[in-house]
Amino acid sequence: MNLKIYDSMARETIPFEPREPGKVNMYVCGPTVYDYIHIGNARPVIFFDVVRRYLESIGLQVNYIVNYTDVDDKMIRKANELGITVPELAEKFIAAFNEDRDALGSKRPTVGPRVTETIPEIVDFIQGLVDKGAAYESGGDVYFRTGSFADYGKLSHKNLDELQYGIRIDVDERKENPQDFVLWKGAKPGEIHWPSPWGDGRPGWHIECSAMVKKFAGDTLDIHGGGHDLQFPHHECEIAQSESLTGEPLSRYWMHNGFVNINNEKMSKSLGNGINVRQLLTKTNRYAIRYLMLATHYRSPLNFSDETIRQAESSVERLTNARDNVKHRLSTVAQGSLALPGDEALRAKLDELRANFRERMDDDFSTPDAITAWFGLVSEANAYMKKEAVSESDLLLLLERIGEMDAVLGLLPPEAEEGNLLDEDVDALIAERTAARANRNFKRADEIRDLLADRGIVLEDTPQGIRWKRK
Repeated sequence: MNLKIYDSMARETIPFEPREPGKVNMYVCGPTVYDYIHIGNARPVIFFDVVRRYLESIGLQVNYIVNYTDVDDKMIRKANELGITVPELAEKFIAAFNEDRDALGSKRPTVGPRVTETIPEIVDFIQGLVDKGAAYESGGDVYFRTGSFADYGKLSHKNLDELQYGIRIDVDERKENPQDFVLWKGAKPGEIHWPSPWGDGRPGWHIECSAMVKKFAGDTLDIHGGGHDLQFPHHECEIAQSESLTGEPLSRYWMHNGFVNINNEKMSKSLGNGINVRQLLTKTNRYAIRYLMLATHYRSPLNFSDETIRQAESSVERLTNARDNVKHRLSTVAQGSLALPGDEALRAKLDELRANFRERMDDDFSTPDAITAWFGLVSEANAYMKKEAVSESDLLLLLERIGEMDAVLGLLPPEAEEGNLLDEDVDALIAERTAARANRNFKRADEIRDLLADRGIVLEDTPQGIRWKRK
């Protein structure tokens, strides 16, 4: 294996070696499900999907875990605002997240655990920390004793004295030290809660992921991923909790994607410049969004603007046209050309581009350079199409190489055979129609409904959501 990954803890690119040969345990922090996801959330959804695809393409079996935080301070506030329960709010936005992830062309995870389904494991985890002296109860809450973990700060490369009050909670006199963070929150009147040895309450933010990692992947992950903003405090606290309990490294490799800026400005609520995925999908397609996210290296800041998305649309069109032109030429090639020998120079070039694509992906998943290799293949295909006589075997090889690259990056709309939509096309269109209706873009919703009807797709509303079938 030639793959190298930039490890955020080591702060260098190092060879990737799974803990168990042939298998990868990979955990990516998922959404807090109180609202629709924005394009900043979409970046890890798309990028880590590509990481998983590439690992699978080189023959590894990936256990890909993405969690749902379905109980949290924000969720309690939002549920109260809407006059619904926290579980009702969670169901709504878990469904919305799944729809948006599908609409972005990302594969579903191997397992998608919820905090509320992991409460017994979380309580046991906290009890283990208390038993080890790494946590303590105070006033119905339970806190992690950061001073008990000598390596606290090793991921973010901060020391304990520098951190002070950055732990997502106000300074509380009940804590032994300001840096200690909450593992279990005692329930306030009217709040959702569960029983525990320390009284009714609910988990703190950080402990959730530690417990879910342990439940679904064991003591040590191969890859732990998420946005750069999670490095501290969330991932730092995960490390302290997990390694205090197990004595083993929480993850062999830590990966963090960069921020998404809007028109070269930081996306923030105060600026009101956020764009949610559903809004964006009414204006462009998932392939352009994926292209935009992958055309910049994952660790670098990414700028979103009308111009960059239009450029992405144009680039996807070039890639799609090249694929479709080869398919068209294959369908119309003269029978006498089928016996032509393969073009050895073309084949050598395609092998070189394939190797270059893999080399770039092996170099810390450098998707911009991998896309460059793909465009090199497009140039070769376009030049070959200009020949008067072509070989069937060459055309098939071109399609095979294009398919290999697309299987990793997911940038090409599938071409339906005989005018019929593929199942994934139908699912994507339904998700886009749902998003359009939610944003009151009824014109687009009607267009999609008519397109589906023309292709023989019947939609049925059910309590579980929209179901479809072919006529």
